[in-house]
Amino acid sequence: MSEYDHATYGEHVASVYDDWHGDLEPLLEARVLAELAAGGRALELGIGTGRVAIPLAALGVEVHGIDSSAAMIERLRAKPGGEAIPTTLGDMADVAVDGTFPLIFVVFNTFFMLTSQAEQVRCFRNVAAHLEPGGGRFVLRAFVPDTSRIDRGSDVTVQEAGVDSVRLDASVYDADAQMVRTTQVHITQSEGVKFVHARLRFAAPPELDLMAQLAGLELESRWGSFAREPFTADSGFHVSVYRRP
Repeated sequence: MSEYDHATYGEHVASVYDDWHGDLEPLLEARVLAELAAGGRALELGIGTGRVAIPLAALGVEVHGIDSSAAMIERLRAKPGGEAIPTTLGDMADVAVDGTFPLIFVVFNTFFMLTSQAEQVRCFRNVAAHLEPGGGRFVLRAFVPDTSRIDRGSDVTVQEAGVDSVRLDASVYDADAQMVRTTQVHITQSEGVKFVHARLRFAAPPELDLMAQLAGLELESRWGSFAREPFTADSGFHVSVYRRP
């Protein structure tokens, strides 16, 4: 397999990303983020194709973005409104932008694409440095690690089964490294086989809270989703809002 880096996933998935994830609710996410931005500008880490950034900008928020994949940024800029969003090509852990923001956010598990604890801690620290003092917020949405799947060591699920296509998700888990290596396999009658590989270093909410504390941030809220339902032991995802005091 070719060498893997931060851009690998985006470069391979860009052409099908919106088709695969079109069932998500970006308008709900955008409304909550607009409220948290409180009239100020926002920075999205891992902006991708603009799934959330474009509807957020349509609500009047000045949105900036960072992404490691040129192909994803190209898709963003090809969409109506996407070309108006300033976007930096680079490692989101570095937060290589100027100025401070009342809101920085990363959604849809993208934070876990930083594949080491050191990178994730660096990201938190750089985010904190770019948040406005006295109330700037960092919103992180990610899955809660499912230890039953990790204990099994590997997992294969069917994401889509159609008349002339099938999409499978094959994952291998390394519990010690808190790492999942996953390959989505899309087989179609017309186009053949497409592979999209990703690596994620997952962390449970308490570890993320510690990273935030080390960066000088404090947990303000945690929900089970952007619908602001309570976060419980049964929640599969969390939306965590950290605040710079």
